[in-house]
Amino acid sequence: MTQLITDAGFVEDDWTQGFCEPGAANDCRALHLTSDRQPEEVLLPESLEMIRVDFPNFADGRGFGIARALRLRGFAGRLRAHGHLIADQYAMARRAGFDEVEVTDEIAARQPEDQWRFRADWQAHDYQDRLRG
Repeated sequence: MTQLITDAGFVEDDWTQGFCEPGAANDCRALHLTSDRQPEEVLLPESLEMIRVDFPNFADGRGFGIARALRLRGFAGRLRAHGHLIADQYAMARRAGFDEVEVTDEIAARQPEDQWRFRADWQAHDYQDRLRG
């Protein structure tokens, strides 16, 4: 099982449509991308509502770059980080363009909701904001 996290903390996952791999049927509403996927090669049809980007381990930050590139290409749908992330990475995920984070129940148990919510004010706690201050 997994736990979905937003700025509101732990929330119920309302996505029930499943995920396709890139290159699947044209009617795919949500893609699952591996961290080695080149974002410029991903087709972004208007019917695409969500992209989930995999984080295979805590030290693999390629997903942050993928998210940023997809947003710069104009993807405005839901963008979900999936896999091995920790609460300390939540603010970076949001700044990169992710709307939500999906982790295993095991990770959620080790990093309870209060640790994620502590980082939910991600816009106010970056070094650029402090420098502008």
